[in-house]
Amino acid sequence: MRTALSAVLAISVTGCSLNNYSPVKIVSHMFGPSPGALVGTVSADEPEATLVGRDILQRGGNAADAAAAMGMALSVTLPSRASLGAGGACLAYRPGDQNGGRAFMFLPVAGTVAATGMPRADRPAAVPMMARGLYLMHLQYGSVAFSELLPGAIALAANGINVSRQLAGDLAAVQVPLLADAGIRAIFSRSDGKALAEGDALVQTHLSGALDQIRGMGVGDLYNGALGQSFIAGSQGAGGGLQMADLRGAVPSEQVPLTLSSGETQVAFLPPPADGGLGSAVAFRSAASSDASTRAQAAIAAWRAQNGNATGGTADSLAARAQAFVNGGGAAGGGLPSLPASTSFTVVDHAGMAVACSMSMDNLFGTGRMAGNTGIVLGASPARLPQPLYTAAIASQGRAFRAVAAGSGQNDAAAAVGITMRNILAGQVPDAHPVTAQGRVNAISCPRGLPGDGATCIAATDPRGAGLAMGPR
Repeated sequence: MRTALSAVLAISVTGCSLNNYSPVKIVSHMFGPSPGALVGTVSADEPEATLVGRDILQRGGNAADAAAAMGMALSVTLPSRASLGAGGACLAYRPGDQNGGRAFMFLPVAGTVAATGMPRADRPAAVPMMARGLYLMHLQYGSVAFSELLPGAIALAANGINVSRQLAGDLAAVQVPLLADAGIRAIFSRSDGKALAEGDALVQTHLSGALDQIRGMGVGDLYNGALGQSFIAGSQGAGGGLQMADLRGAVPSEQVPLTLSSGETQVAFLPPPADGGLGSAVAFRSAASSDASTRAQAAIAAWRAQNGNATGGTADSLAARAQAFVNGGGAAGGGLPSLPASTSFTVVDHAGMAVACSMSMDNLFGTGRMAGNTGIVLGASPARLPQPLYTAAIASQGRAFRAVAAGSGQNDAAAAVGITMRNILAGQVPDAHPVTAQGRVNAISCPRGLPGDGATCIAATDPRGAGLAMGPR
């Protein structure tokens, strides 16, 4: 097992362009910590997003501030999995929170069928939920104006980044159909017509403009204003079939997490409809890691068979059904079909606030088309594809934070988070070692709890994704 120090340093920064990142403006009540002070711990699948979150923490922001900035940065640095057209879910906790914190749901929503006379929706798009979802989470837990968290993402889009290994791999996997779209090809291809490769420069001028408009006019402009109108026009032109009513009606929700107890420790998981959290809870309770993945997938399959999209009834009734399902050990429901790719990140500040998020486009690069001149890659409608696994977990003991994990990696994502959390609470150090064949985890462990001895906190990211984890100083 690696030492705590090596776990923090065991990171890959291939494709990470430190010189391209422009830090956020310091607002009046964001005072940077003294040299050597503990600022927090960050881990993400994409290095630039980690740097953005780290900068927010260093300038006095809390974990929710950093998480919101990281999510918006991912729309620039990893649009294959988390563009502004994406959806997802976050779990947030502050020391002393009841019920293990709060879950914020902003899963992709299918749009209505295009009205008569509008362009045919040959590639139905999802309603963009990410900006609204991050805004809701930040509204409840953040400490600064949301607009102050956007300059990092804007600068990355305007000044350009070097394509990361993760983004390069996603481009290579789908480049033939992806580059058939002129809007996509203009941004994500080289002069020789091939997709951008690792280390190539990626500049997104239109996207920087959209992000700057959100900063100036607010998130609502994407759903009710001029930016939303441009997005809808672009969506219809790209065969996405979305309408303004779809944007106005897409509202994220705040819910109580699923919870399990392990001795004096409480572990909160994302609840359905983010049913990856349900699978993680089942894997967490599995007696052995060898069958955790099978049990997690079987439980999720059974839940989906019994509950459909799990959107019927009230949030409280859904939560009660899910809690009873997990407490009963789940049910055998066979396996899951091949699921869409996703991405995740985790962040903890020095006071013990923690946020974990999981996001997806419901397909690599969503519909594979751009929403006009907004620079936003359209997410794929969940009406035609199976729902990805959104999964995250946060452990607390009494009034103190203990550990956080978030996962991606398709079918094994849920099991990977459950196994990782169980291993951490058993005393293992998160050491960037894969715990399942496909599941990728970003995890942070603070064995002595927070508030408390933050110097012992350890972060790790799965090495297969070329992400970046940074320790507390």
